[in-house]
Amino acid sequence: MTSNITIIPALSNEEQEILNPKTLELIELLHTKFNPRRLELLAQRKDRQDEINDGKRPDFLKDTKSIRDGDWEVAPLPSDLQDRRVEITGPVDRKMVINALNAPVKTFMADFEDSCSPTWSNIIQGQINLRDAVNGTIEFIRDSDQKRYCLNESTATLIVRPRGWHLNEKHILINGEKVSGSLFDFALYLSNNYQSLNSKGSGPYFYLPKLESHLEARLWNDVFVEAQDFLKIEQGTIKATVLIETILAAFEMNEILFELKDHSSGLNCGRWDYIFSFIKRFRNDPSCILPNRDEVTMTRHFLNSYVDELIKTCHKRNVHAMGGMAAQIPIKNDAEKNKLAMNKVQSDKLREAEAGHDGTWIAHPGLSTIAMDAFDSVMANNPNQISNKRNDVNTTASDLLKIPTGSITQKGIRENIRVGVQYIEAWLSGNGCVPLYNLMEDAATAEISRSQIWQWIHHKVRISESEQVISEEYFIKSLEEEMDLIIAERDFDSDHLQTAIDLFKGMSISSEFDEFLTLPAYQHL
Repeated sequence: MTSNITIIPALSNEEQEILNPKTLELIELLHTKFNPRRLELLAQRKDRQDEINDGKRPDFLKDTKSIRDGDWEVAPLPSDLQDRRVEITGPVDRKMVINALNAPVKTFMADFEDSCSPTWSNIIQGQINLRDAVNGTIEFIRDSDQKRYCLNESTATLIVRPRGWHLNEKHILINGEKVSGSLFDFALYLSNNYQSLNSKGSGPYFYLPKLESHLEARLWNDVFVEAQDFLKIEQGTIKATVLIETILAAFEMNEILFELKDHSSGLNCGRWDYIFSFIKRFRNDPSCILPNRDEVTMTRHFLNSYVDELIKTCHKRNVHAMGGMAAQIPIKNDAEKNKLAMNKVQSDKLREAEAGHDGTWIAHPGLSTIAMDAFDSVMANNPNQISNKRNDVNTTASDLLKIPTGSITQKGIRENIRVGVQYIEAWLSGNGCVPLYNLMEDAATAEISRSQIWQWIHHKVRISESEQVISEEYFIKSLEEEMDLIIAERDFDSDHLQTAIDLFKGMSISSEFDEFLTLPAYQHL
């Protein structure tokens, strides 16, 4: 350990193996060289928000038109990233890692971000779990019956999602400064696994979340180059798929691929965070009010346009265009509800395949057959659909900014309250991926819940069926009633419910909008 690094928790022997001298040296190198740029780019996000607040609408960049019009392509992909028709995603706890890698899918995205509550234990144990998985030594013994879980002979390809640029890792200080959660997660996984991955014919593959500009992609590319040089890895070994889950990034998809072209493995439609970003960026505009979450489907014009533009962009550059997550999960003990839910999944995945996506996301192994069948029916024996160039697409800025109409109901308000509070409660307890009301919720869907309520209160929106104004008082009364119902339904006490209520309430009625709910919530972990 270098003298400049302070690790706040005492480390076990196993944790010291992960936070070894070479890894710590890489973390310090990346922090020292790139953290100032990261902070500058985060400040630029605030500047762009100020411009939007002043009425400036996003548009395709004039200065980079030559990049959009050029005929360049990204570097060729390795063999184990050619076929990604179904990817399962989930947090990095030990049993989940084993089950996901064993699932009948092509890849597993191990998530340190939206489906992971970033407690120190979750983050560091997650890195240990991934190291053991890469080495093939991972196993899990269930306490209740001593059942043993281990990896199959053949497993899914592993992809890792580090935290976004906005999050810090408060347990590691360099010269008294908190390190970036992104750089920390990336450096730990890369440093501890690149040799084993290479020996297995694979490589260090990543998903990059919540980018808002091509300059943020350029920062990641520079981090990749520096890390590969430090570890003496051949340049271009790292591959990264960028989640287009912010409205501003949707206008810079070509530029993002261009910045990462030696390291790119495509783009992904991160639909839930994209909806949240749309609300967040246009939150102060009374003409940009979104209806109930369940009415904001992927068939709405602004979302369908975003999908088409992403597919066309990726295929023009000879790289994968990945679909997003359907929130439904299998429903036990109710065959009729389960059938309806699975039909929605099937329809969603077929829509993605027919649009030209090269793969999709699921959150539960029980959906793998539905998703696989949908893509097999369109792609057959081809590993992807990159040859489908979607030259019929001609997306304009107004297409990406078209506001969907719909209703805002009392039911929609109360569902947002129930989902938002209970998700935060689970997150504070260390669980970042939560099944609620037959849907799999993560931080992105909780963000939609609280941002919609903030927007509705801020603009004094009227409920569709009653003309009742959604005031701060109305919201607080609804919140109290819903919490009373939740408490009455339970047969257990929660250590985190009141904190979750206070956080959700505070963010919903604050005069200033919190950029991410995980920022104030992280202070309570």
